[in-house]
Amino acid sequence: MDNAVYALDSTTIDLSLTLFPWADFRSTKAGVKMHTQLDLRGPIPTCIHISNARQHDVLWLDQLAFEPGSFYVMDRGYMDFARLDRIASSGAFFVTRAKDNLRFSRQRSLPVDYAAGFRSDQIGRPALPKARSAFPWLLRKVRYYHQEPSRDLVFLTNHLQVPAPTVAGLYRLRWTVELFFRWIKGHLRIKHYFGTSPNAVKTQIWIAVTVYLMVAIIHKRLDLPGDLHRTLQLLSVHPFEKVPLHELLAEPDFKTYARHDSNQLLLWNL
Repeated sequence: MDNAVYALDSTTIDLSLTLFPWADFRSTKAGVKMHTQLDLRGPIPTCIHISNARQHDVLWLDQLAFEPGSFYVMDRGYMDFARLDRIASSGAFFVTRAKDNLRFSRQRSLPVDYAAGFRSDQIGRPALPKARSAFPWLLRKVRYYHQEPSRDLVFLTNHLQVPAPTVAGLYRLRWTVELFFRWIKGHLRIKHYFGTSPNAVKTQIWIAVTVYLMVAIIHKRLDLPGDLHRTLQLLSVHPFEKVPLHELLAEPDFKTYARHDSNQLLLWNL
């Protein structure tokens, strides 16, 4: 697609309630929440906001500026018609999953490929008066049957022309932001902190995100082999090497040459 596609999601970073009492969000746990807007062409985070873990995900949408013509992919935790209206009013598009209690009034149906798993493709409006007042635009509902595990997935979007398989494919790309969170938590040092103040925690998280950005840019521009973790490991063990990066991170090409004129005696005859 020519449109920019962004995935929105958040992850909770657990903290010790004894050391970080200001970050409490349960009776026995503390933590902060990292809200992330990920550009799926990278994948590169374009916007990150760190808040208390008590904050609901959907409130972060009030702080975002939406880019006209872009797609914003998010799970049903962000399903709020007043916020979705802000996306549509800015000229952008969203793809999300419908909640189980959605009431939808169908106006017309579009043809679907039943063999590909699509069960319906309908255009209409929210049925409840409060929801229709909050979102006065036409709404599209695409129902898709997923075999493994067996379940129906209902997607909502305000784009009325894009094919139904593209809608499902865009939502599938949302998993990229989950992989980003796993990479950040698994490979960078944000489990043990050098300070206990809110500023110290945020600073360390921002350092981790900065490291990810630098590694991702180097990996992309130098067209390096392997994954980002390999590049991070090589940079970690060679911090003071006076070797150009493209030579340090390149895949070595070892060749072995058989010497037929060797005078070395054999210890065993096989």
